[in-house]
Amino acid sequence: MSDADLQAQAAKKDAEDELAGKRGEFVLDDTVYLDGNSLGALPAVVQARVADVITRQWGRLRIRSWEESGWWTAPERIGDRIAPLVGAAPGQIVVGDSTSVNVFKALVAAVRMARDSAEGRDEIVVDATTFPTDGYIAESAARLTGCRLVPVAPGEVRDVLGPRTAVVLLNHADYRTGRLHDLPGLTAAVHDAGALVVWDLCHTAGALPVGLDEHGVDLAVGCTYKYLNGGPGSPAYLYVRADLQPRFDSPLPGWNSHAEPFGMRPEFEAAEGAVRGRVGTPDILSMLALDAALDVWDGVSIEAVRAKSLALTDFFVECVRAYVPEGRVEVITPAAHGERGSQVALRCADAGDVMRRLVERGVVGDFRAPDVLRFGFTPLYVGFADVERAAGVLARTLGDATGR
Repeated sequence: MSDADLQAQAAKKDAEDELAGKRGEFVLDDTVYLDGNSLGALPAVVQARVADVITRQWGRLRIRSWEESGWWTAPERIGDRIAPLVGAAPGQIVVGDSTSVNVFKALVAAVRMARDSAEGRDEIVVDATTFPTDGYIAESAARLTGCRLVPVAPGEVRDVLGPRTAVVLLNHADYRTGRLHDLPGLTAAVHDAGALVVWDLCHTAGALPVGLDEHGVDLAVGCTYKYLNGGPGSPAYLYVRADLQPRFDSPLPGWNSHAEPFGMRPEFEAAEGAVRGRVGTPDILSMLALDAALDVWDGVSIEAVRAKSLALTDFFVECVRAYVPEGRVEVITPAAHGERGSQVALRCADAGDVMRRLVERGVVGDFRAPDVLRFGFTPLYVGFADVERAAGVLARTLGDATGR
């Protein structure tokens, strides 16, 4: 297919895109920004909202804002705003701390719940291909609880499950390749073995339907600065299924998770519900920036987001194959829609240098050692013309013999 054909196809797809109007709700420029799977773009509403938090809520109301501005209940309130995006009913998500801290809470609490149900459960199964911090946290949680760590590829999880399995920690999507793992099937397999599962949703929440309640997920964690566009270092979240909340025994009990936080009693008594996942004083500035950022989701169907995500990634692969010389890159993201997240990863021998030159030419993705070019597609603000342009710039950067 010719350049003109692909450009015309991009224009037609953009004209028919029901989410195209959302692009205007973000602060963007002429750059093709394909790194929303690392840091989402800034929603325009955030600037004024944060200015109000600083000048009025903090500047004038000061301590009164914990009550009058709703600061105290922000972790649960914002959790309820995230809930529909991951398929959860209200009252099961609390926002706060980092993904790493929430992984630790979830894993240790899961081991404790598993041991309450059956003796001999002394193994934590972890995705061997996981983002490194999940592996580090899992190893520490294993040492703390006296468990044995069992690292395996997601496709091998079913082979290692048994009466000793306490909890399984899995990523919904592989951060390198964008491969989407079988959340419904693996969750069911873990439950059949009598164990609990913790899912890391960092690379899927806000990009595709997750269905936490529908599939009976026990616990889940995720960041908010990728597809949820909450800002650099924005707080993460923790999901605890409603029926497990009375048994959720956090390894980090803090005054914010106390049944009577202002009672200042020396003995700990856990609060009811998802509040048990809180620890200390929430980071109000970044939390309320996230709250504002979530406004862009008003009226948006996550199913429509998924449909556009698949269309964008399909089109990008089509353009790459049309523009880039054969053999110069290898697509390592699965072609099957059921196995693909919202990114496309390309293996390239000199990937680090290629990505540096792409950024200089106005196409921003990222590089993962040793040889992966990673492009994330955020359907709320990425269009099909962006996709075609990115593939063309990639081809020129790689020295396309046709002189593109």
